[in-house]
Amino acid sequence: MDPHQDFGAPPGEGHGAVREIACDESGSDGENLTGGNTDVFAHAGVHVPVVDAARALREIRDRIRSPATEYKATHLLREKHRAVLEWFLAPGGPLHGAARVHLTEKSFFVVDRLAGVLLDDPGAAAELYRSVREALGAEERQRFLSVANRLLRTRNGAEPGSSVPLFFGTLDELRRAHAGTDAGPALERLAAGRGRAEAYRAGLLDGPAVRIPVLNPLLPAIVATAAYWSGPGRRPVRLVHDRQNLLTPERITWIEQTARRSGVALAELRLVVARDDPRVQLADFLAGIARKAAGDALRGNGDPELTALLRPYVDPASVWGDGRTAVALGLSLPNSPVGTGD
Repeated sequence: MDPHQDFGAPPGEGHGAVREIACDESGSDGENLTGGNTDVFAHAGVHVPVVDAARALREIRDRIRSPATEYKATHLLREKHRAVLEWFLAPGGPLHGAARVHLTEKSFFVVDRLAGVLLDDPGAAAELYRSVREALGAEERQRFLSVANRLLRTRNGAEPGSSVPLFFGTLDELRRAHAGTDAGPALERLAAGRGRAEAYRAGLLDGPAVRIPVLNPLLPAIVATAAYWSGPGRRPVRLVHDRQNLLTPERITWIEQTARRSGVALAELRLVVARDDPRVQLADFLAGIARKAAGDALRGNGDPELTALLRPYVDPASVWGDGRTAVALGLSLPNSPVGTGD
């Protein structure tokens, strides 16, 4: 089989049967998307029977022989275990044809959410992202993304009311510096959104105690995972997910309702302890490997062989803005996340 081939539609278990998909993530920095430890967030879903997942874990332990009580993706990513990593992803490995990973490029996610809040036009994100990437210098770009992140995050760690002036003050500096350039029109458009920004921040202060954070990529990634495994035939799916503090009962309800409004047959989202479910541990491996490989590619020091092995697993609905790495990962641009955080 071609290691680059797309797996196509998810496998089925018979008409109307509920698919149970085990999930985990890697690269979570909450709403801190521009100053965290990673450039990429990855959410993996695995459709493997428990007995097969347990057998795969035993095989990995036999091959790696680490004394660690709980294995993580870092074990497989060590150079001395390269053969195990390749076996894990390659045709004939334990996940081939039975796993998917949804990637979120964090910088693009911030720009997408900014376009949604200030312009009420998530479709403008791709052009805005291109302008920021191509016209602004590295330091200016980081400043822009940082103040945008602070404007949008639920808890900005500063005095109430400070994030709007900071963002638009920075934006005014960039507008003056780049007047007449390709970035000019996009920055001018954003400058007209100050009223929307004020209303957004006021809504966070005066809104309900339980909020759906606009900037956390986990929630829309779970919806996207359910959408892939439900497929065009709308087969019912049950997601078995590693426990996360973010996944409160209220937010699980939001995920289920958002999925169903989008035509996804999400029957249930159930939380488990990862070490008690070998399928979730396999999802953890895939998410960690994908996050590292995609992040390295973004920074220009990717591993072409590993990226090629990963490509068949990457969800086409991944949230991605960088054209160069999109090609390597087999993605089409642009892709925006499911759900607005409302």
